[in-house]
Order: sequence, then structure tokens, then C-alpha cells
Amino acid sequence: MSISTAHADHVYQSANQPSAAASSPIIASWRRCMTMHHLAPEKGSEPIFLADAEFRRAREISARLIAESADELDRIFLSVGKAGCCLLLTDADGVALERRGATTDDQDFRQLGLWSGAVWSEASVGTNGIGTALADERSVTIYRDQHFFSSNISLCCTTAPIRDHLGQVTGALDISTCRDDVNELTFSMLTQAVRDAAQRIEGNLFRRAFPGARILMLPSGNSTSLSLLAVDQDDIILGATRAARLALHLDDLRLAAGIPASDALREERHDKGAELADAERAALRRVLSRANGNITQAAVLLGISRATLHRKMKKLSVH
Repeated sequence: MSISTAHADHVYQSANQPSAAASSPIIASWRRCMTMHHLAPEKGSEPIFLADAEFRRAREISARLIAESADELDRIFLSVGKAGCCLLLTDADGVALERRGATTDDQDFRQLGLWSGAVWSEASVGTNGIGTALADERSVTIYRDQHFFSSNISLCCTTAPIRDHLGQVTGALDISTCRDDVNELTFSMLTQAVRDAAQRIEGNLFRRAFPGARILMLPSGNSTSLSLLAVDQDDIILGATRAARLALHLDDLRLAAGIPASDALREERHDKGAELADAERAALRRVLSRANGNITQAAVLLGISRATLHRKMKKLSVH
């Protein structure tokens, strides 16, 4: 039995076990490939490339993503390029917009489709790092025979999706190799590097979307997700990354309504009783700071008497 036939049999047997897909993201992807995309694992898959005009259009649409990813691609390639790895930046459809690879590996990478203009969606080439990361909207590592097509089982891929300023998946960052001497443990060490780089790109995209805004980073606890808020001069939230939206229960409607950052953060702390007092205390402290601690001058700025200001300071424990 050939390697191709053995792999195809394994995919069919695994994907047809009803409970397996629930416990294994790989098998869930294999089932999608067969039932949704009508692909067959034994069939060889030649790389699919966009026509030149289509590729130029894809790059135009993703111009911001390309611009904000360039430094990260260069930085990572300096670390992994000599190890026979290829980097791909794709859009949300799995189209490879940018790549980094050593010229000595170009022929092999081109034949495998690790090249600009190639399409790596799950619907096109089955289970693979890029396509499956985009389909599941999470980081994945697809190691050799975890690929759907037999023609791709020489590849090892680790991929992280990239989200835009609205929290939507806008692309993916992938490291792939076809070297025979790469083992699963060694390759898995690249996974965190890909995730970290994807988060830095997300941060770049977020800051670019809100120029001039104050960027707040929320405590993330044990989570490694990027939790950022963009806040204007009046403390109104202009935008939030997906992690921040989940943490603070924000959606497009709430953001469009103009929620103050202090309110959103207070809700997360479940401390609503002191809202008015907190606002007054903050206002007093700001005015006193502007007046360099001069009570008389601060009272003038507030338009109240010195005695009234003293009473408010005592009530609110402002010293």
C-alpha cells in the first residue's frame, strides 16, 4: 500500500467516527473537507494561484495589513529563514499576500504552493495551517500527515489568525517547512513566536485605526490575548480589540452608543454604587492638579466658594 493510499484510508476511517470530530480539531477539519468542500484526501492537489490581476486586487484590499506586517515578517525571518522555514502572510481568504524564504529553498516552496499568490483556504487545499486557522479562528499547528491531502503530508505548518481593529479575522501569519529533519517537538517551539508576532501585528492595526486616541491595555490575567481600548479625550471608547470586547462585554452597538471607558471598567469590577462619587473625586483631583494644590484658585476654576470646595474634599476624602 502506498503512503498516499494509507494516508487517505486513515483520514476516511478517522473522519467517519462520530465522536472523534468533537474531541479533535484536526478530525473536525477533515470532516469539513469531505462533507462541506467535497474533497478527497487521495487526490493530489496542485497549488492554486490567483491570476495577476486578482492578486494585485487582493493586495490592494489588504494594503494596511501588509504595511503593518512587514517589520514582523522581516524580524521572524532573520530567526527561522536559515532553518529552511518559509513565512506567509495571507488575507482572510487564505491568499498569500507576502512571503519570506531563502532563495535556496525557492524551488521546493514554489512547487508546494508556499509562494505569493497561492490560495491556502481549507475549501481549496483541505486541512492546512492557514486554512484551518482561518476556519476555526484560532492558532493551529498542522504536522505532516495531519494535512488532508496526501500531497501535503511533507509539510509542517504553524499559523495564527490576525484580527483587525473590529475584532474580525483579517488574515493569518504562517511558518511552514518541508525539511525531513524537523520533529514535532522542535517545530512546536515556533508556535508561540507566530502567535506573538500576530498579536503585534494586531496591535499595529489597532493603533493605526485610531490615530491620536489614547490606547489602554487591560489586565489579561492568564490570557495571552491582546486586550486594548482606544479612548478619546472625553474618555469615550472609540474601539476595542476582540479580547477587550469579550472581557468588558462590548459589542458594536455599545461602542457606537459611546460608552465611557471608566463605566466599562467599573462594570467589570462590579462596583456601580460609587459611580457619582468617583466622577466627582476625579474632577476635583484634576482641578486641584491644574491649580497646583491652591485651594482658592481651584475654587475659582470650579465656580464655587472655598468653603464649599473644602466640604466636597472632606466628603470625598480628597487631600
